Amino acid sequence: MASKLVERLVPDDLWEPFQRVVPPAPERPQGGGRRRTYGDREVLAAIVFVATSGCTWHQLPAVFGPSGVTAFRRFTEWSHAHVWEHLLDTLAGQNELAWSRTAIHSVSVRAAGRGR
Repeated sequence: MASKLVERLVPDDLWEPFQRVVPPAPERPQGGGRRRTYGDREVLAAIVFVATSGCTWHQLPAVFGPSGVTAFRRFTEWSHAHVWEHLLDTLAGQNELAWSRTAIHSVSVRAAGRGR
């Protein structure tokens, strides 16, 4: 079931361009360490689910495989590598964006110290 869910949330039309922009897993300078248990596609599906469902990272259903902590860690890693911007540029360059289905998400944050 998990593979069908992953394929539905991350279809080949998204997965192929994503593979071109995602960096390889970082290597630890001292070597060793644990190998990643879940592939990028499974983690991307978990990230897409969190983004589209409104659930928190900790509410991520176990059916995805990776935990919410793993998905958040990879999301942060990819964000620092500007993967999302590169993916957007790639999809926009291929005219693969359905602008009628896009949305802007904003978060209101209290300005401590009167915004200074």
